[in-house]
Amino acid sequence: MATQAKRPRVAGPMACGDPDPVAGFLSWCRRVGLELSPKVEVSRQGTVAGYGMVARESVQAGELLFVVPRAAILSPHTCSIGGLLERERGALQSQSGWVPLLLALLHELQAAASHWRPYFALWPELGHLEHPMFWPEEERRRLLQGTGVPEAVEKDLDSIRSEYHSIVLPFMEAHPDLFSLRVHSLELYLQLVALVMAYSFQEPLEEEEDEKEPNSPIMVPAADILNHLANHNANLEYSADCLRMVATQPIPKGHEIFNTYGQMANWQLIHMYGFVEPYPNNTDDTADIQMVTVREAALQGTKTEAERLLMYERWDFLCKLEMVGEEGAFVIGREEVLTEEELTTTLKVLCMPAEEFREFKDQDGGGDEKRGDGSLTITNIPKLKASWRQLLRNSILLTLQTYATDLKTDKDVLSNKEAYAKLSWREQQALQVRYGQKMILHQLLEMTS
Repeated sequence: MATQAKRPRVAGPMACGDPDPVAGFLSWCRRVGLELSPKVEVSRQGTVAGYGMVARESVQAGELLFVVPRAAILSPHTCSIGGLLERERGALQSQSGWVPLLLALLHELQAAASHWRPYFALWPELGHLEHPMFWPEEERRRLLQGTGVPEAVEKDLDSIRSEYHSIVLPFMEAHPDLFSLRVHSLELYLQLVALVMAYSFQEPLEEEEDEKEPNSPIMVPAADILNHLANHNANLEYSADCLRMVATQPIPKGHEIFNTYGQMANWQLIHMYGFVEPYPNNTDDTADIQMVTVREAALQGTKTEAERLLMYERWDFLCKLEMVGEEGAFVIGREEVLTEEELTTTLKVLCMPAEEFREFKDQDGGGDEKRGDGSLTITNIPKLKASWRQLLRNSILLTLQTYATDLKTDKDVLSNKEAYAKLSWREQQALQVRYGQKMILHQLLEMTS
């Protein structure tokens, strides 16, 4: 069984005929001023999956691993059609904000003389990406039922198709000298969306820019070679003229260098990047309890129509307070409730006596309630009021029913190396997602007893 995160990598789309794509990439790096420390190397040897970056010598925390000048970043501004994309910026606005970069990639990928060809040579083969959006729908639903992934994928696919047909296709049709519709199909667009999802970077906003829309994604050569671990040993730093990858802890000679894609649960990793961290390695793993599931559990506890109507009134009030929503979820980590305020307020409002609710509602959710009433960490869940614990317990049980398999079934396969090895790669990844979520939910279930 693998012990570290994998991101499948195979020969890049431009690698055909190139006997040594790494040498070509390194030569390109020198031309564009992308400086790699002599202590690191791009390699297939000693990495968890395909290309990665490995320490040739021991590296100390704080050491610079490589520097990427702004001009070596692939973005709508640095591509060969940057002027056109800037002029048409208004027509290319979309909900995702990714269209200009995707058009830049569509053009550069097929341009015979593209400046970026040596960089593309280290990309994964687009037809072999392992994101669940490329799995057959039946397989996706069968393997990932209950995890939240199938629903997230369907939402993505609807959005991507709409974006392609309403914005991207008309733009390409207006510029036939730059885009061949035979080549630049919806299929290729989907693949590039998945690639941007998995390999791009998003520069964080400055503190004073918090109210602004997030920055558009960019492709950062060298940085996107690094694989991910929750317990990473390198981090990308942004400055006005360059991006710097810096070691965050000592890296022994021969060890792989890992970046982090952020605090990602396994369902997010498989959805966005096409891989997971095997249990129990992902310390950022979470399980979701759908908000409407808590409502369902509360309604199941009502005995009369009046109680049922009052429960809906309580729910509507929670919606007004912006604590719940039809598509929202309460997020539970291994050690903490990430949506602490939302879950605490929901349990309180749904469980409080009717008169107390009337008073609470009249005060618009205010009042001088003791703060201790709302503290919700995993360890103090047994201290919650009995009615809160019961509602939480019933919600967990309903959530566990959404999976196609139970915890014991998954655990038996996971603990049997021979049985696990017989699973397909997708089956293994899906099993890790399900098992990690169920372990969190069962831990929570024990706390509510």
